Amino acid sequence: MRLEKMPSEFQEALPILEKIKAAGFEAYFVGGSVRDALLDRPIHDVDIASSSYPEETKAIFDRTVDVGIEHGTVLVLENGQEYEITTFRTEDVYVDYRRPSSVSFVRSLEEDLKRRDFTVNAFALNEKGEIVDLFHGLEDLENKVLRAVGLPHERFNEDALRIMRGFRFQASLGFELEEATFDAMKECAPLLEKISVERTFIEFDKLLLSPYWRQGLEAMLASGAYHYLPEMKDRKEAIERLFDIELEYTFSTSEQAWAALVLALEIQDIPKFFKKWKTSRDFAKTVEQIVEILKLRENGSLDKRACYKYEKRL
Repeated sequence: MRLEKMPSEFQEALPILEKIKAAGFEAYFVGGSVRDALLDRPIHDVDIASSSYPEETKAIFDRTVDVGIEHGTVLVLENGQEYEITTFRTEDVYVDYRRPSSVSFVRSLEEDLKRRDFTVNAFALNEKGEIVDLFHGLEDLENKVLRAVGLPHERFNEDALRIMRGFRFQASLGFELEEATFDAMKECAPLLEKISVERTFIEFDKLLLSPYWRQGLEAMLASGAYHYLPEMKDRKEAIERLFDIELEYTFSTSEQAWAALVLALEIQDIPKFFKKWKTSRDFAKTVEQIVEILKLRENGSLDKRACYKYEKRL
């Protein structure tokens, strides 16, 4: 398959690919940006993968920064823009269900794409607009299916955060989880306890702010993954109160979304709740104030003094 028109974000970055290729290496746009281009969605980050090793990448460009060179990533500063170039790589055994014990650089695009999470995130796009699809991701994209690359259990045992990412992608894209993929997410859900709560928060937050958040949340509840999130064990019925919100409603801010969750869970000590989620104090305070003002409105006691008190933060 070939893109009829390259999005402007890719067109601006084409000189980067061309320089790498002129030096004798392969280079592709990869990951979610390619998926979003195929779905005609906004592109937020342009990721580039190359067969050039980090030191070889640095030799090609005049201005670079070693942002993650141990993992193969070099930041290239070119024409007023910043681009992350990551070497094709394979990963050794994962020792903590999140990070590989070591990373090996390779020259093979296929070896690099094999380590991706879902087929719809495992595309590569060359400078001619041609799509490289080694795992039938285009078919899954057409059928609106989220399917793990390769063996699902291996993908989620490598990185348990992919479980939350699966629910988040479902909430963002409105896709269905393929049966074997969902079964593996369900079986591997206890591994979420081994993931840093900060990373889990980011994925859950993105889920709540997505247009199909109900779908993602329903899958998370059906999998039992919520049992392994702070203050949510055995709270399915409470979490389901979020579904009482009008059907087409989407949250406009993180604070608003988490205030709704706090109300559903009937959390009494809000600062303590967010301490377990390791958020900032300001975030917890804002959520607490949203909850307070909502309760005032429900009680019909929202007066001018209360409006003045909360005006600057809400």
